[in-house]
Amino acid sequence: MTDNADPRLSHPAASDAETTDFGYRAVPRAEKKPLVRAVFDSVAQRYDVMNDLMSLGIHRVWKRIFLTTLAPRANLKLLDLAGGTGDISFGWLRGGGGPAMLTDINAAMLSVGRDRAATRGVISDLTFCVVDAEAIPLPDSSVDRVAIAFGLRNCTDKSAVLREARRVLRPGGRFCCLEFSHVRVAALSPIYDAWSFGVLPRMGAMIAKDSESYRYLAESIRTFPDQETLAEMMREAGLSHVSYQNLSGGIAAIHSGWRL
Repeated sequence: MTDNADPRLSHPAASDAETTDFGYRAVPRAEKKPLVRAVFDSVAQRYDVMNDLMSLGIHRVWKRIFLTTLAPRANLKLLDLAGGTGDISFGWLRGGGGPAMLTDINAAMLSVGRDRAATRGVISDLTFCVVDAEAIPLPDSSVDRVAIAFGLRNCTDKSAVLREARRVLRPGGRFCCLEFSHVRVAALSPIYDAWSFGVLPRMGAMIAKDSESYRYLAESIRTFPDQETLAEMMREAGLSHVSYQNLSGGIAAIHSGWRL
């Protein structure tokens, strides 16, 4: 694909139950997790720089809005899925939230999160665990909030993640997802595409010495379900009062659902 090609016209859809998307490639389902793991092994030490590059720093504002949606309280327990370098868990604790479990399928990312927690003096307030969000090793009805920020699009079976999130939530608990989404302002689309597929991989090559991982991350955004599709997937998983809030014209969105 050339930098000037419209990427939305050329990516293959995962054609059946045996394949899934890895960016614009359709790959056997069993291969996606190792491929995603390799991406995040590569970018773990530069993950915060990566998010700043991908969002021009605006992800920090989005995360503050996301934490307001989570509404931390001392009597509530948080499960932070794909928590990576810890921003959501740290914000939860800073906002007065109760016990938090910081999890990620990628041990390298979780190691960065642990180091950051130690630097901030909050390591004793967190539980760290390598967790596949598609098979959460927690009992039913055991947490009050489940959060996943910029992680759902990298999961192979997104519906399984949503079902598992509902299962571990206590009645009255809330699932919240912050994710890059689909632009709703037409004027932004060509600028966003040029940034994602022209500038971002080049910056990844210069700063992180890894253009391909950054290209995958841009592609993974475009293959992620749009706002209404994800909302319907949440309802199908058994979540109630599902809603979403677009951020920055739909570049990102916060989805929320409750277990009743």
